[in-house]
Amino acid sequence: MKKNLLKLLLLTILIIQICLLFETKQAAAATNISSEEGEHWAWNDIIGWIDFYSTGNVEVTDYKIKGYASSSVGYIALDCETSPNGNICSSSNFKVENNCNGELSGFAWNEVIGWISFNCRDLNVCTQSNYRVTIDAAGNFQGWAWNDIIGWISFNSNNPGAEGPIDYKVKTSWSTSGKTGYLVSLVYDTGIESGAGFNSLMWKGYKPSGTKVKFQFASSNCPNGATNPPQCDTGEWKFLGPGGTGLETDVYEPIGPNFPIKINRSYHNNHRYFRYKVILESDPCKETTPLVEEIIINWSP
Repeated sequence: MKKNLLKLLLLTILIIQICLLFETKQAAAATNISSEEGEHWAWNDIIGWIDFYSTGNVEVTDYKIKGYASSSVGYIALDCETSPNGNICSSSNFKVENNCNGELSGFAWNEVIGWISFNCRDLNVCTQSNYRVTIDAAGNFQGWAWNDIIGWISFNSNNPGAEGPIDYKVKTSWSTSGKTGYLVSLVYDTGIESGAGFNSLMWKGYKPSGTKVKFQFASSNCPNGATNPPQCDTGEWKFLGPGGTGLETDVYEPIGPNFPIKINRSYHNNHRYFRYKVILESDPCKETTPLVEEIIINWSP
């Protein structure tokens, strides 16, 4: 069967660089720590609860944690720029850093107990005690911090060895995932009245490390997405992945540019019209983005 190659040259407006799709950041909320009971507490056997919500200013960002928590020994400052006494970085330059993948490091400060370390690398003691505080994909803090006076501070009662009177954790709405942008194509006509067989899709462009380029595909015998021509007045395009579910997790994901990936023809066989959805994700740090310049659909009559 003679194959036709439909090469879709995107217009300038469709040349996708995901940073252009990102919405401009608005002023951050006062805190992104959960207000739910049991989801904003850390625990220490000596000073008891450390509350990361009550001050209303603890905010997890891609690069650090702002604000200060409250405890029985007073406020615990997480960043010299946003301490209880304002910006004190000129006299004491400290912060709890986030590597944008959820691994924390650096120091917090309290007037009574002093420095609190969030990572064994802070004190170069990882060979003796490999502790650290992390944030998982669901926003839950995990692990332990260390202070020379009160010892271990636990951020999640589910961690091995953790103690406390009730289940607890610190939880944030901040996520390790990158920013996501979408583009839905125009409707394309194969010109084959009996419908085509869609074989594969491929894209050209640039994919930096940690970024993703994914697709969903839709096809129909009607230019508005309806299943059958008699129903063309009530059509709706259904974008599917290889599993045919339409879920956001059901996607075609080529390993990179210039690598074709097969289209599951069982959902698109003998259809004349088609569209595609491009799903672009930045790296977790939201610093680099993929660039899609061309999309190529291979089909057979």
